Amino acid sequence: MKFDTCLRLLSKISNLPLPGKEALFMMAPMERVTQITELEITSLNPRKAGVMVLFYPDQEGRARMILILRKTYKGVHSNQVGFPGGKVEETDVDMLDTALRETEEEIGVSRHRITIVKQMTRNYIPPSNFYVYPFLGYSTSPLEFVPQEEEVEGLIEVTLEDFLSDSAVITKRLSTSYMDDIDVPAFLLNGHVVWGATAMMLSEVKVLLLSSQE
Repeated sequence: MKFDTCLRLLSKISNLPLPGKEALFMMAPMERVTQITELEITSLNPRKAGVMVLFYPDQEGRARMILILRKTYKGVHSNQVGFPGGKVEETDVDMLDTALRETEEEIGVSRHRITIVKQMTRNYIPPSNFYVYPFLGYSTSPLEFVPQEEEVEGLIEVTLEDFLSDSAVITKRLSTSYMDDIDVPAFLLNGHVVWGATAMMLSEVKVLLLSSQE
């Protein structure tokens, strides 16, 4: 898909209502859905993080989305695929400020190159007790990424065609934080299996993109 077409879809998305949990749960195992719906999340005093769903044109004018592969470390999200982003710091003005700051730190894209379309549905992650606030944005020109060596193992540049393809949705048998050896809905993007909270947020993005094509 050409980036000009992507821009037209994003313009429509800015006026669309968020599909919310219905879209998020499309890419969540039933065990995760049950876990979340039974929790009194506010009583858990969750931490907050902001992430960026960022679209941009490549050198051939095709629309792409950037994901990152996180480093291997002692933590629940070790070596997983996610969006650029991270936890709130005291100097952040709001959740958008967090997402923009973390995007610049992790992949080297200045906030001044990003146009925000809208804030997406926040997503609670039980294993790490985080409320994640995703923002949908774009850059109108190709980007040169500078990954943060301490946190980013690699960059995953996904074309919009690949992301929206039916073949990108798979089922993977995994052991998770809440159950061993279960079937988990996932995206297969550039050879990487994307599941969990990132897949749930991608699901909402996909629903909005498909709705904007109607």
